Amino acid sequence: MADEQVLPIPNLALSQALFVLSSPSLSHLHDKYRPELLDGIKVDSMTPYYRSITSAASPVLPLDQALLEEMEGKNSEEEEKLKERLEQAEKTEGETEIAEALRAKADFLTRVGDREAAVTAQKLALSKTPGLGSKIDIVLTLVRIGFFFGDQELISEYLKEAERLVEEGGDWDRRNRLKVYTGLHLLSIRQFTPAAALLLDALSTFTAVELVSYNDYVALTVIANTLVLSRPDLKKKIIQSSEVISALPELPTLGDLVKSLYECHYDKFFVALAETSTSSLLPSRLLAPHARYYVRECRIRAYAQLLESYRSLTLESMAKAFGVSEVFIDGELSRFISSGRLSCTIDKVNGIVSTTRGGETGKEKQYDSVVMKGDVLLGKLQRLSKVLY
Repeated sequence: MADEQVLPIPNLALSQALFVLSSPSLSHLHDKYRPELLDGIKVDSMTPYYRSITSAASPVLPLDQALLEEMEGKNSEEEEKLKERLEQAEKTEGETEIAEALRAKADFLTRVGDREAAVTAQKLALSKTPGLGSKIDIVLTLVRIGFFFGDQELISEYLKEAERLVEEGGDWDRRNRLKVYTGLHLLSIRQFTPAAALLLDALSTFTAVELVSYNDYVALTVIANTLVLSRPDLKKKIIQSSEVISALPELPTLGDLVKSLYECHYDKFFVALAETSTSSLLPSRLLAPHARYYVRECRIRAYAQLLESYRSLTLESMAKAFGVSEVFIDGELSRFISSGRLSCTIDKVNGIVSTTRGGETGKEKQYDSVVMKGDVLLGKLQRLSKVLY
């Protein structure tokens, strides 16, 4: 385990609140998140952060001059104490004490949301810190700063550094925390398959509460793995997971999503998918940019899962299975067939959908591959024979 408690700085719940308040389409959530954002700023005396969001072109909070001055006073007092501590360490103490003083100052700047100063101070503390475990903690703090301010370059740079340091000898706890950090980063850049594997791997050993709450972590794990796991694995690794089962009472929509897909209740799955998009994807700072992609891919998965069980079925029965109109299902299937996402054909005259088994293991595709490669090989042999003879 880590030697020290990981400080939840910067407070990532505030960046989530700011995202919601900055989204006009989420106005129904504004009354919930506005006091959360303001209270979080007050608790950590986040003067630089408060000043930046109240001076924006469209501020989500009004400027309270009295509050600003009060926080500035607290920040000044704390900065003076940290300065004195560092000066004392440099005069009379050793490298370890100096590193601790530098880290304390860096953590202060990180907590109050002073972006540039915090990054600079954390880098300085990293260069002066001797212990491997402490170095990893600083690097992960830099990653959290990247998450807080949406700085993908900072996240990518220091995730690589964290991976390097962990490979040098990081302990069990830090290795598992790194999986969570990497998994969330992969989700944010639409890499659902590797993200799902990492999130699932760290589910039973989750400790990274400084980055995301446990219930939110379970929700992200369910969302990612619903899209990528096979039906048998979905049951074994998600539906029957004790961690997921314990959290599902607080995540009923996600429970309906994964169970209806596994049990082939496609009409219920479509309803749960729409509710998931509204309640979990669009309000999420991490997942909102990928909401349409996720919904589309889940629909494709459900269509493919149903089609795998039949050689052919009517448009009417398929529409009934998904709880939609024939016009809708016809349009959806036509679009996905033309883009090569579904292996089937539609007979509009008779209203029949026929599967073509054109997946990677389909015999037709294997045959086409053999013929194509055989033609290439024969052409090379003919050219070689002309050279030799």
